[in-house]
Amino acid sequence: MNRKANILVTGGAGFIGSHLVERLLNSGRSVTVVDDLSTGNLANLQPVATHPDLRVVESRISTCSHLDEFVAAADSIFHLAATVGVELVVRSALHVLQSSFRETEVLFQAAAAHKTQILLTSTSEVYGKSNKPDFSEADDLIIGPPDCARWSYACSKLMDEFLALAYSREIGLPVTIARLFNTVGPRQTGRFGMVLPRFIEAARKGEPLRVFGDGSQTRCFCHVSDVVDALVKLQETPAARGEVFNVGSTEEVSILELAHLVIDVLGSSSSVELVPYDTAYAPGFADMLRRKPTTDKLARVTRTRPTTSLAEIIRLTNAALQ
Repeated sequence: MNRKANILVTGGAGFIGSHLVERLLNSGRSVTVVDDLSTGNLANLQPVATHPDLRVVESRISTCSHLDEFVAAADSIFHLAATVGVELVVRSALHVLQSSFRETEVLFQAAAAHKTQILLTSTSEVYGKSNKPDFSEADDLIIGPPDCARWSYACSKLMDEFLALAYSREIGLPVTIARLFNTVGPRQTGRFGMVLPRFIEAARKGEPLRVFGDGSQTRCFCHVSDVVDALVKLQETPAARGEVFNVGSTEEVSILELAHLVIDVLGSSSSVELVPYDTAYAPGFADMLRRKPTTDKLARVTRTRPTTSLAEIIRLTNAALQ
């Protein structure tokens, strides 16, 4: 009998991680999750909590006493453990800087010792203050000044990328990097500033949808199932190793338009309230006016593209809250 593939998922109790774990288990893999539950929640894994091929370890990567054992036994690793949400990043920059790079460094050291294939999830935040209409993996990255806490997350994830690619080039570790753009869907919480769950929660209650700034800033929202499809395919594709890929939708919408769309799709009586940035955040907050990826590289290498429309994303996310 063939042995089941064993997958290690860090951050597997998080929003995206839990969907990935569910997908891997349903496709016949055995999964070990390492998550310190700082932003994740065991409730996210409830649909597979009793699955015989799931093991969950509550721990930071750097303090996990069995990390080397887990890495040695793994056929591949998905590294999703990270700080999430603009509000949390702005409020706790020290936590971001201390937790991100150190945890990634420890994991890559273990992976290198066993030459275990690893996929690193990065973020569109690394594109920083670029004002290009869309972002390509080969673009220069323009990070803001260090006195603006927002850029601490971008810099920490960019250092993760540099580390990953150095391991790939210098010792041949099989590494793939996925830069995620505004992933949304069931299990995402508005607790850390995520805009779509905040809007849906307010619309369900008939409360005003609070739009920061003038709402002209645009984003591209990708359903978590489409993101998980891409991550799994990237990990399974040898041609993806040593490369960076944008993962996200190219359906662009302003935040003001998003608020009105949520109200329309849910049939809500809510209004829209514009909130100045200096009221919503500490002085000096910086936002990106656009964040649209080019995904041609992902489509070319993996033959995958998102298929879930924004209106359907809103319906699916709302239905999961019933």
